[in-house]
Amino acid sequence: MLEWEFRDPLFLLAALLAPLIYLLMRSDRSAVIYSSLDVPTRAPTSLRARLASAPALLFAFAGLFLAVALAGPRTGDSTTEVVREGIAIGLVIDRSGSMDARDFVEGDTGVSRLHAVKRIVRDFVIGRGELAGRPDDLIGLVAFAGYADAFCPLTLDHPNLIAILDQIEINADPREAGTSIGEGLALAVERLRRHPTRSKVIILLTDGVNNAGDIAPLQAAELAAQHDIRVYAIGAGRSGLAPVPVRMRDGRTRLQRVRVELDEQTLRGIAERTDGRYFHADTVEVLESVYADIDRLESSEISEVRYLQYTEHYQGWTLAALACLALAGVSGGTLLRRLP
Repeated sequence: MLEWEFRDPLFLLAALLAPLIYLLMRSDRSAVIYSSLDVPTRAPTSLRARLASAPALLFAFAGLFLAVALAGPRTGDSTTEVVREGIAIGLVIDRSGSMDARDFVEGDTGVSRLHAVKRIVRDFVIGRGELAGRPDDLIGLVAFAGYADAFCPLTLDHPNLIAILDQIEINADPREAGTSIGEGLALAVERLRRHPTRSKVIILLTDGVNNAGDIAPLQAAELAAQHDIRVYAIGAGRSGLAPVPVRMRDGRTRLQRVRVELDEQTLRGIAERTDGRYFHADTVEVLESVYADIDRLESSEISEVRYLQYTEHYQGWTLAALACLALAGVSGGTLLRRLP
C-alpha cells in the first residue's frame, strides 16, 4: 500500500493564504451610482453574474495547488536488497604418489585417495547433497608433489575450475617425487594475500609427511597467519600399510601394500597457528563430512540493505495550478471581465 508523504511539509503553510487570495481578488473597488436599486434587485441574476467570482476562486486554488507542489508530495516504495559477499578460498591438494593408495571405498569399489578428494571437492564447489556449493566465492587451486604448482587462479568461473581439477593426476615424474607441503601452502598464501577480500581461507589436504621443498610447513603457516589467512588442514588416510598400484617389470600393475605415513602433528600445528582447524579423514564418508563442516564454518557474508525509492508527484499539482491561473486570466479578461 502506497503511503503519501511530503518532502518539505512546511510549504503547506502557504496553503493558508488561499482564502486571503480569494478575498483580495473578489473585492470590488469600482462602483456605479444608481438612484435606486429596486429595479436591479428584481431582475433575474444572469449566469455571468453568478460566475463573477470564479476568477478569484481560480486564483485561490492556484495558490493552494502551488503550496502542495512546493511541499513535494511523494510516495515511497519499500525495497529490500540482499547483498552477498563471498570469501576467497585456496584449495591445496596433495598429488604425490601416496595419494594413489586405494584404501578409500566408494560403493563396493576401492578408489585412490586423489579420486575421492577430487569428487568431494567438486561437490564442495558446485554443490551436492549436504554441500550447498560456493557460488559467491573466489576459489583457486594449487596442487603439489615434490614441487607446488598453481593450476587455477582465484576465479568465479567454477565450471572451468572443476575442469582443471579433473585433469590433475598423480605425479608420475620421478624427478618430482616427494611431498612439499610447505611449498604448496606458501604458494596458496602468495596467491591469496594480495586479494582485497576480507575473509581468506586455505583448505590444505595431504596424506603424507613434508619431505621436499625449501619451505617448512610451519614456516608457511606463520606466513598465512601474518596475512590473516585461516588454514583448515585435512589429513587423508592413515599411517601404516596401504594398497598402492605398483607397475611390475612385466608391464602389469599390481596392488602392493606399501607403508605410508601421515604427519598429523604438523597439520595440527598449521591449523593452530592460523586459527583454523585440523580434520582427520580416513574414509570417504568422513572426508565428505569434513568438507560439509568447513562449508558451514565458512559461510558467505550476507547483509540486508533496506531503502526507499520515491515517486515524486509535484508535477500534477503544478500543472493544476498553472491551469487555474491560465483559466482565471482568460476568463477574467474576456467573459467575466469587470468594469474598471
